[in-house]
Order: sequence, then C-alpha cells, then structure tokens
Amino acid sequence: MQLYLIRHAHALAVEEDAGRPLSAKGHAQVKQLAKFLRAKAAFAPGEIWHSPLARSRQTARLLAAALAPTAKIAEMAGLEPVNPPRTVAARLKPVRHDLAIVGHEPHLSLLAALLVTGAATPDIFKLRKAAVLCLDRDSAAAPTSRWRVRWLLGPELLAQD
Repeated sequence: MQLYLIRHAHALAVEEDAGRPLSAKGHAQVKQLAKFLRAKAAFAPGEIWHSPLARSRQTARLLAAALAPTAKIAEMAGLEPVNPPRTVAARLKPVRHDLAIVGHEPHLSLLAALLVTGAATPDIFKLRKAAVLCLDRDSAAAPTSRWRVRWLLGPELLAQD
C-alpha cells in the first residue's frame, strides 16, 4: 500500500479572500506536479481524502482530474492544520489500497512522523506547499506496522515551463 501525503498548493492570503482558495501560483503548482507525476507514473491512488478547507479540496480535485479520474474523492474531518494526527492514523489501519491525503502543515508532517517512527515528533518532516511524501506499508502486514519513506518530492524539483 502506498500513502501519498500532499500539502495543498499555494493559496491566496486571508486578506485577499478569507476562504483561502488556490492562487494562480497554486494552480500552476498543481499543474506542474501533475505533469511530473504523470510522466513518472508515480501516482495512482484509489481514493483521495482532503480537508474541508478550500485550498486542500481544490488541490485534491485538480490532481484527481489530471491523474486519477476514477479515484473516490472524500472530504474528511480531522485533516485541518491543528488536528492531532492520531485520529487519521487510526483511520488508516484498515485501508489496504493506495490512498492520497491532501492537507496542511503541521498536521501532515506530524502524521508522517507518527506513521514512520511511532511518535508525532515535530521537525522530522516539513512539507512545502505542493510537496508529496510517499510512504509505503506492506498491505499484508499487521495494520499496526510502521510505514517506510518511499520518496519525497518538493516543488523546487519540478521543472518550470
């Protein structure tokens, strides 16, 4: 099983729009990310979870449209920036298919640390906007088994057109 932890792309400042949807830069970031992942055949989740916040929802939908049109997209509570990661970690235990989670910092980094090390330790991972951290777990293994880092893709590695 692969788990893709994706930080939402760049969003408008709260002063511009309190709902903080994706900015033009954010739309471009998602387009570049999708182009790269498509070329590498590196993204094929059966399901995509996103937080209730606009920037996360938009990032998830844009990625799904470009790369995983048959993936089930679901809004999930507990994926907001300040939510404790243990709730989501518990939801992952029965999941056996590839899954993407589009969310926020510091939640995603704490979730990744919890899954990999067993403790939600800050400063082990830091996901920049439009970054993807791919973790894997043997789907036949016990649901309590630890996850492994497969790869990390930061936006600075994506080619600019």
